[in-house]
Amino acid sequence: MIRKTAIAIVFIMLACVGAHASDFNGKWTAQFDTPVGTQKYTYELHVDGAKVTGKAINEHDEVAIQEGKIDGDKISFVEVANFNGMELRIVYTGKINGDAIHFNRQVGDFGNDDLTATRVK
Repeated sequence: MIRKTAIAIVFIMLACVGAHASDFNGKWTAQFDTPVGTQKYTYELHVDGAKVTGKAINEHDEVAIQEGKIDGDKISFVEVANFNGMELRIVYTGKINGDAIHFNRQVGDFGNDDLTATRVK
């Protein structure tokens, strides 16, 4: 009886851990409207523990992701873009839901955009 109870407890604990682990690894694509027109992005995300690295790729540029962090089902990172010779800091915060990440991105002091990136399968 004790052995069955111990096995049940282990399975419950594994299920809880699995429920909190979100897989952000891989390629994600998004298309969204902004004040400067439609943007098409591919995000290549690589997770190592709570750290995220990778690239944000659009029609004009490919930028290394900076300051990437994972906290359960939440993600944040920074894209530093070049806009007319000036650095433009774009801060992403998002939450994963299956094969979609719902992001808000703050584009410098200019405003923000909501977008959804979907996993490339």
